Amino acid sequence: MVLWWVLRILQRSMLASPTPRSRPRRVQRIQAAMSIAPIPSPALPSIVIATRESQLALWQAEHVQALLAARGHQVSLLGMTTRGDQILDRTLSKVGGKGLFVKELEVALQEGRADIAVHSLKDVPMELPAGFALACVLEREDPRDAFVSPRYAALDELPPGSVVGTSSLRRQVLLQALRPDLRIEPLRGNVQTRLRKLDEGQYAAIVLAAAGLKRLGLGARIRATFEPARMLPAAGQGALGIEILSQRQDLVAALAPLAHQPSWLATAAERAVSRAMGGSCSMPLAAHGQWSGSTLALDAAWGDVQGQAALVRAHGQAVVATLAQAEALGLQVAAQLRANGAVGATGAH
Repeated sequence: MVLWWVLRILQRSMLASPTPRSRPRRVQRIQAAMSIAPIPSPALPSIVIATRESQLALWQAEHVQALLAARGHQVSLLGMTTRGDQILDRTLSKVGGKGLFVKELEVALQEGRADIAVHSLKDVPMELPAGFALACVLEREDPRDAFVSPRYAALDELPPGSVVGTSSLRRQVLLQALRPDLRIEPLRGNVQTRLRKLDEGQYAAIVLAAAGLKRLGLGARIRATFEPARMLPAAGQGALGIEILSQRQDLVAALAPLAHQPSWLATAAERAVSRAMGGSCSMPLAAHGQWSGSTLALDAAWGDVQGQAALVRAHGQAVVATLAQAEALGLQVAAQLRANGAVGATGAH
């Protein structure tokens, strides 16, 4: 505290100097240091972020770290390898779903080794375990799916019988609806692994989330993006969510400045559709919200991965200003899906 007051006195004396040249160079350096690195307030809590250790997950955690540090928090990372990262020879729908990417991070929160966990929101289960809460959703990146290929500029250019790789049952069903003549094959691994398999010739093209490629500086690999009207994104795709223990109200206040309300409301509506349908990695389900002023338009699509039923779509819109209103819109659209023939996880229409 004494050092802080000394620095403030020096800063005031420098502001009183007639010109920068008249100030001692040492004082100029102190002033520059103060402007670049303000002293954090001792009232702000230090924060440990639990994160997966893939390159994309680390980018996401470091992004949140930088945002919090800019507000004066001391922030460090706790890197972890999850079961979802370890099991690469089977699709997620066969080994427990995307919850495998978050379980170990939640254990770190429970044990007090970390304070928050940063997730790709589309990887977060629709129902959080008791004692956990989604503290905020950050501003969304591009939510669309990306077509990536070293030879072909778009999906329509692929020759019949071409092999397309994807890790998602949702993308599989939507791709088959667009091009039933293609072979859709499983694709697991982090972004770099998937691109390597593509470049080795195992696939003619692959489909990835545009957000991940852009965040890693790989936007140039995108040959085309699918507009939502053609390939509806997954619930929460492109958004980052921060999970905490629900009892940590101090973190709710600390994270509030990072929240982006339009993204949070849109993804809450999307996730409500999936929750109502019992959505998981084993269900080909898409949901995406788009704003027009204060009105949120919500589209959803459900498909049968066995190809026994036609693709089912639903649409709803409402003026949305609260999470409760967003979730109500999601429930409305889910009910419309069922009315149109979609089958929920329980098997009932």
